[in-house]
Amino acid sequence: MAASPHTLSSRLLAGWVGGCVWYLKRRTIQESPHKFLHLFRNVNKRWITFQHFSFLKRMYVTQLNRSHNQQVKPKPEPVASPFLEKTSSGQAKAEMYEMRPLSPPSLSLSRKPNEKELIELEPASVIEDSIDVRKETKEEKRWKEMKLQVYDLPGILARLSKIKLTGLVVSTTAAGFALAPGPFDWPCFLLASVGTGLASCAANSINQFFEVPFDSNMNRTKNRPLVRGQISPLLAVAFATCCAVPGVAILTWGVNPLTGALGLFNIFLYTCCYTPLKRISIVNTWVGAVVGAIPPVMGWTAATGSLDAGAFLLGGILYSWQFPHFNALSWGLREDYSRGGYCMMSVTHPGLCRRVALRHCLALLVLSAAAPVLDITTWTFPFVALPINAYISYLGFRFYVDADRRSSRRLFFCSLWHLPLLLLLMLTCKRPGARAPLPAERMGTPTTPFPPRPGCLLWRTMHRNVRKAPLQLVTAFTLVQFMDSLFVPQ
Repeated sequence: MAASPHTLSSRLLAGWVGGCVWYLKRRTIQESPHKFLHLFRNVNKRWITFQHFSFLKRMYVTQLNRSHNQQVKPKPEPVASPFLEKTSSGQAKAEMYEMRPLSPPSLSLSRKPNEKELIELEPASVIEDSIDVRKETKEEKRWKEMKLQVYDLPGILARLSKIKLTGLVVSTTAAGFALAPGPFDWPCFLLASVGTGLASCAANSINQFFEVPFDSNMNRTKNRPLVRGQISPLLAVAFATCCAVPGVAILTWGVNPLTGALGLFNIFLYTCCYTPLKRISIVNTWVGAVVGAIPPVMGWTAATGSLDAGAFLLGGILYSWQFPHFNALSWGLREDYSRGGYCMMSVTHPGLCRRVALRHCLALLVLSAAAPVLDITTWTFPFVALPINAYISYLGFRFYVDADRRSSRRLFFCSLWHLPLLLLLMLTCKRPGARAPLPAERMGTPTTPFPPRPGCLLWRTMHRNVRKAPLQLVTAFTLVQFMDSLFVPQ
């Protein structure tokens, strides 16, 4: 039976629809896993991006706004009043330990604390110690009024007068007195030592008075009494006057006028020539060497009343010794001298500084050999003093070659023990049997019963004593001074 056209069209439509449905169903089944995975990946990427955004947001809030961060804020420390007295750390700890028994009553007192309790106790002690340290630092930084106490005055005046340098000056004066020919006169020796010491104290005090604005810029001198304001300038000048007047008077009337004149001249040379020259020219080093060479000459004149060859020899030894001593010292203080505004060889002419130190180290060998020639010591002295003179010359040569802090420090410390040892060797090798000066000659007074006027007495004594000095020694001393001046730049 043949199918009708309507039925045929219906079957074709149903078949076509069914084929389409079957095709779409199959395609959907095949592509659905890829779409699902693609959708899962997109969702996963969006989740990772959101997670990073949240992390960056939390970091931003944590860094810029500390209040959003859940941290325990430390308890602010109580600010102690500056008018309250500072309690010691022992008292603070005692109060803390007194408050500790407020623990629960269930704990027995005989039981030892465990580690946890000890760890809890440590932060409290650390906090107490930190509070004490902060109080001390605040009190140190606070301006305080310097009040002069009576029991602090001797130490302050000792630092004002440079008591160690004064002791060195007195020791060289005593060496000059002991090396002089004749018996040892104890009253004259004590008067000469006291007078020289007072003159040195006066000169050092006036020197510090003039150099206050410059000493404040140097680490070496910033703790001096006048710089720190421990005493007033008026008190420093009064102390210098009270030392200078009796010192020169003791040397003039207690010893002899020649020694008193040398003491007064040395005070003038140190305060009015050497001190201002330190900021003008390097010639100040040579002037300061002359100042240091005068005390042993004063000791000799105190014992003999005359400027003999021995006085010039001792002065020459002290003159030459000061150059390796001071040049080595100033080499390590070049930065300090530059800040202070001082014109020193080690700062402006370092090559000259080393050459002068070496030259005068070698001059000590020559001066030691001249001592027996001038009948001051025996011929044993040059050979006994040769090792120490050769050693300081070797250190002077190393300082000239190396030009560093180590060599300068070695030369400086060698000079500290070289001088007293050299003077001690001179004293042990002193030539015996020298003629002792008469008491009238030691005091510088004539033996006639009618003394001349005081004004002519000092001139006649100096003229007679200078005439006794050998021409060769005076010429040699002048030649050394002239040679040094040739190397000083104008």
